[in-house]
Amino acid sequence: MGVYGFWLQVRCNQGKSIGLWYICALIANLLLIGTFRMKVLVVDDEVPIVEVICYNLRKEGYIACSASDAETCIEAVKTHLPDLIILDVMLPAASGFDVCRALRRQSNVPIIMLTAKAEETDRVVGLELGADDYITKPFSIRELMARVKAVLRRTQTAEVPGNDVVRVGHVTIDPVRYEVTVGDRRVDLSPKEFDLLRFLAAHAGQVFSRQALLDRVWGPDAYVEDRTVDVHIRWLREKVETTPSRPNHLLTVRGVGYKFNSE
Repeated sequence: MGVYGFWLQVRCNQGKSIGLWYICALIANLLLIGTFRMKVLVVDDEVPIVEVICYNLRKEGYIACSASDAETCIEAVKTHLPDLIILDVMLPAASGFDVCRALRRQSNVPIIMLTAKAEETDRVVGLELGADDYITKPFSIRELMARVKAVLRRTQTAEVPGNDVVRVGHVTIDPVRYEVTVGDRRVDLSPKEFDLLRFLAAHAGQVFSRQALLDRVWGPDAYVEDRTVDVHIRWLREKVETTPSRPNHLLTVRGVGYKFNSE
């Protein structure tokens, strides 16, 4: 029954209302359960895969819901407000990449991409669009559950600065409005690009290795490669720098890593 249910039982029994006690205890337990259970949305058009993933998510204590295509996924995100999405790349009508792109325009919910292709290009595209992790089919269900836990944990513990506006040179980063401007030009960034730029700008002049950036921005339990940082830096340069091939802000320190130039 739980602590809240027991407390309500005592209070309601004092009023000699067993029916009311039952209702109060039931509501309390539902609220208590809901408080500690995170919700995961599984998006895949292969029913057996969805059933296996949802079954194991529930075993791990998560609330699992599902969608089979892009349209129902977008609606499910609005309806269920998931804490994480497991998103298949190969969906009918629109691809998982299209869904990821659409979601990133309105939400920062963590996304793990499922792909049947092992090519690096597919993984890089997903990460560039804002996915937090990827896993290749066929996959171990234990590995998938471990990645779900790791992504949820690092999205809660990843080190980013506070909500103060960061201004370095002509670059202004407003975390409250989730806006980046370079001079008078507004720049649209994916959530992870925003976090990376914000972190580097907040520590302008300091040099960070790829692994340090993975630990500080993605989180220490991230299942991603060093190349992930390179990809995000390249895309940031395309969006922030006047001449991406000769960057003034996001500089490479050869043999060490990256820094944000404060000059």
